[in-house]
Amino acid sequence: MPVALTYPGVYIQELPSGSRSISGVATSIAAFVGSFSRGPLDTPVRLFHAGDFDSHMGGVSNNSETSYAISQFYSNGGGEAVAVRVGGGTNGSVTAQSWNGSTSLTLAAGRQFQGQSVQDPGNWNNHIRVDIDYQTSDPASLFNLSVTEIRHVDGLELPARNETYRNVSMVAAHPRYVLNVVNDDSVLVQLTATAGIDRPAPTGFYSAMQDTTTYAGVAAANTLQVDLGTGPYDVVVDASVPPTTMAGAALMLQNAIRDTRPADPLWAQCQVVVRGNRLAIFSGRNSPEYRAGHLISIAESVGDFATAMGLLAADADANVQQYAMNTASPTGFQTAATAGADGAAPTAAQLRGNRNLRTGIYALEDVDLFNLLLIPEASDLGTVAAMSSVMSPAIAYCEEQRAFLLIDPPGNVNSVSEAADWLDEVAGAGLRHRNTAAYYPRVQVPDPNNENRLRTIAPSGSVAGVYARRDGEAGIWTAAAGITASLRNVISFNHNLTNNEIGLLNPVGLNCLRNGGISGNIVWGARTLRGANELASEWTYVPVRRTALFIEESLFRGLQWSLFMPNDEPLWSEIRIAVTSFMQGLFRQGAFQGSLPEQAFLVKCDAETTTQADIDAGIVNVLVGFAPLKPAEFVVVSLQLMNNSGS
Repeated sequence: MPVALTYPGVYIQELPSGSRSISGVATSIAAFVGSFSRGPLDTPVRLFHAGDFDSHMGGVSNNSETSYAISQFYSNGGGEAVAVRVGGGTNGSVTAQSWNGSTSLTLAAGRQFQGQSVQDPGNWNNHIRVDIDYQTSDPASLFNLSVTEIRHVDGLELPARNETYRNVSMVAAHPRYVLNVVNDDSVLVQLTATAGIDRPAPTGFYSAMQDTTTYAGVAAANTLQVDLGTGPYDVVVDASVPPTTMAGAALMLQNAIRDTRPADPLWAQCQVVVRGNRLAIFSGRNSPEYRAGHLISIAESVGDFATAMGLLAADADANVQQYAMNTASPTGFQTAATAGADGAAPTAAQLRGNRNLRTGIYALEDVDLFNLLLIPEASDLGTVAAMSSVMSPAIAYCEEQRAFLLIDPPGNVNSVSEAADWLDEVAGAGLRHRNTAAYYPRVQVPDPNNENRLRTIAPSGSVAGVYARRDGEAGIWTAAAGITASLRNVISFNHNLTNNEIGLLNPVGLNCLRNGGISGNIVWGARTLRGANELASEWTYVPVRRTALFIEESLFRGLQWSLFMPNDEPLWSEIRIAVTSFMQGLFRQGAFQGSLPEQAFLVKCDAETTTQADIDAGIVNVLVGFAPLKPAEFVVVSLQLMNNSGS
């Protein structure tokens, strides 16, 4: 913008260079849509490595074909992925009530996405444990809430993940209002509360209010009937030296309980601690007999130690050891529980989803970029018609998003003739598209959930991982096929193809997977589903199509700056320079055929591409062409005998 010249002197102004750069987009972000053992429903979850997959989606699950596909994606070199969980199931929840019963706090499995709570149902909900205590900076009004996901190892409940929220309040106006604090940050639970400001009852057993003047009168020999949840046992308390403080009373009772059954961690690790002016009792958790829903009870047998300490049922408040969603019958101050449960296999409608609701494949509307789409469970729907009801909209969506779709053959396709028949049905359903490819046969991988016995799964996850690995090694313009395209963690196939069998499937556009001898199991095909010989398509090869999609997406994003600029030669020149620079960079990386730039690509944006009529309509036309690299499918060696006689 020109400087306003208002006074005599020297003026400085900065002029834009007019130089624009276009960056290439990522090429192998894979989106997986299907069932998982955990994860928010119809919500895209970004995964950057196998650890994220285990943490957020539950890892490999027997009932989830898609989970095996993601696992294979990472085993074969994949990087960033997006997982969308579809289906159903029961969402677990647990309700904790306040001491006086006037307020309740409900914790349901889930997390937030774009400011909204989303459910995360499944059996995994039953591994959630919740602890509440009042050991805060303001014990009279605040509380601590700890949410732990446990795992079972040799009958023990061991913590796998923990979220702790300290000094939270039930008062909505408080800066540490528990609903805001937990719901914003937790990936395990989402909270709701009834009206009221009373805190949920703390977990554990709590004596009545204590008065230390009563300690001196306890009998020297006392026997209590203590039940930590597995039945009552006699606990002998020697009060020959009566406690004078609450801490002393707590230690005396703790030692007596531990000495009762020293070989059982439920008893031997029991804790008796001072909580305000009460004694709190917690059973040991490193025991196979520990249950979150257990209540501790104490009765007097000999002496009056329990009476003096306020430990009898009439005085004490017994609560569950931990709040849990899988507690069958509510006890203590846990007033309700709903156990989580996995859902059935997703239906075609669930996989397909609804665009207005952003469910199914359309949950990817909330993702900035994905390049590959995989829906392995679509091949398990029973018929090609059912599969097509998912894949047809998926193809249209991929075309719109400039993404590539991998289609899997169903599990009952086990021979060349069955594969050819299936491909004919796929063609009849209109699934032969330039943005699709299919691979045969299905692969056999070690199943970590079944002592590493072989399990046959869809090949798309393994192939997508090879795509990602080869993109990083040699560029998207290089075919992910041949002896360099090894399939990792693939032990065998459900059909071992011969050269002649491959010769039947390759010409009709079905890519093959095979054993390459010393090269191991490899990808042996690089055709799109439009790559059948009879179709004579310009998009025969996967790397050519994916390169085109990469260029289109990069230019789409890289030319956003040109919108609403004056539509004349200065703008056209800037566009030409920016696009030429981008294409020149790809040429230097060996992305195109040709030894000179003018042989490899074309960029044109001028008065010939953009006429006055276009200008009047607000249109700028940019023509970009490139000479693609095509894979060498057939290497012909001609051998000739030479006559070596003298002339």
